[in-house]
Formats: sequence, C-alpha cells, structure tokens
Amino acid sequence: MITLLLLLIIFISLEIFESNWQKANDFYGVIKNNYQIYNKNIFLFFILNPTFIFAIYLAIIFNNYGFLMNTIIVLKFVDISFRLNLCRKIDNNEDISSFVPYNMEYNNILRYINVILYPGTFILSIL
Repeated sequence: MITLLLLLIIFISLEIFESNWQKANDFYGVIKNNYQIYNKNIFLFFILNPTFIFAIYLAIIFNNYGFLMNTIIVLKFVDISFRLNLCRKIDNNEDISSFVPYNMEYNNILRYINVILYPGTFILSIL
C-alpha cells in the first residue's frame, strides 16, 4: 500500500512538472514552449515528458495491461506524437493554423486536468 501511494505521488508530481514547463495562456503558447525545447534537443524534449515512460514502467511493475492502463499509455503516445508533428511543421515553415485553426485560451482547470485524469485512471486500472 505504501509503495502504491509513493508511486501515485511520483505520478502526480511528474504530471505537475509537465504541466508547468509547458505552461502558457493559450494553445499556440504551449506549442511555442514545446518547439523551443524541441529546437534545442529532441532528447531533452523526451526527458521533459517523463510520464509516458513512467506509465510504461507502472504497467510493467503491476503487470497491468488492461484497457485503462493501455489508454493512459496510448493517450500519452498520441499527445507526444501530436506535439512533435506540430514542431516538425513549424520547423518546415508550415502554417499550423491550417492544422489547428483555433487558438484556445487555457485556464488553470484545463492546464492541470491531466494531474487528476491520468493518476485517477491509473488508480482505477489497478483496482
């Protein structure tokens, strides 16, 4: 039980870390922050997205490959792939507004929803 609580705290902390380094007032600002890291070094980009690797680690140590755990991993993969695709488009001087036409404003609830959703889904997946 203590191990589970510790892993949950680590998961929540990593989610807060990811939300904070990407923090911006709107969607294009988040993409700009991602592009700055991507432009420095692609490996740094992956290091700054640790929850994908941590989710795979959790699936392995709990031997949990059920629907909810796989959903977390797939959503993390799609999220990183989408952001990398947008960064590549910016690198090629393509207009991302044709790909993502609406620049949505972020409030604190939307910015930190991942801190509740992913660890909550993890808890549900191991029950």
